Amino acid sequence: MRVLLVEDEKELAGALKAALSHHRMIADHARDLAEAALILNDAVYDVVVLDRKLPDGDGLSLIPVIRARGNTVPVLMLTALDDLADRVAGLDGGADDYIGKPFAFEELLARLRALARRPVPVQSDVVTVGRLSFDLAHCEASVAGTPLKMPRRELLVLETLTRRMGRMVLRAALMEAVFGLDDEIQSNALDTHISRVRRKLADADAGVTINGIRGVGYLLREDQ
Repeated sequence: MRVLLVEDEKELAGALKAALSHHRMIADHARDLAEAALILNDAVYDVVVLDRKLPDGDGLSLIPVIRARGNTVPVLMLTALDDLADRVAGLDGGADDYIGKPFAFEELLARLRALARRPVPVQSDVVTVGRLSFDLAHCEASVAGTPLKMPRRELLVLETLTRRMGRMVLRAALMEAVFGLDDEIQSNALDTHISRVRRKLADADAGVTINGIRGVGYLLREDQ
């Protein structure tokens, strides 16, 4: 899952980025509305976490900007403005969810997962192909019931391919899913992750293959 944090409190944003990374999520950070609007022009996110009290205005004003571009990304308001009138204004203003500060990180995490599940075009949170099963809600993979141990970035590669199994996933889409804006990325980083995922799937006899077209992208499909 890839999350954009729009938050002017640097320490809170840093702590949230670290915590989300621990839960196998990519988090990018925008400090104000202008920066968030620029980032959303160029990158695709599963959820936007949006403060209301930002240096250049009320976070609610970003939502109509996002929607006017045809972007349907879910928006979760995370703000100190938390009385009843504020929550009603936020939800009526287009937010998909609303959490007041201070907050419990476990609740934020659960709500992020719930929002990210909404657009997934599957009937279950678990996608199965071959002997591989992928739990989209928790970013966990298993083969015939045995957990498949992978580092976070490899799991993000596999999650992205599993969500679109049988279809080509462009390199750019994989890069966006796996790496954050602040990551220092070597030219062969994605290919290295793909190679490792392929090897682990083969070693586990997962019954799936990752095929690729050099310079274009990759697809996951069941072995014939």
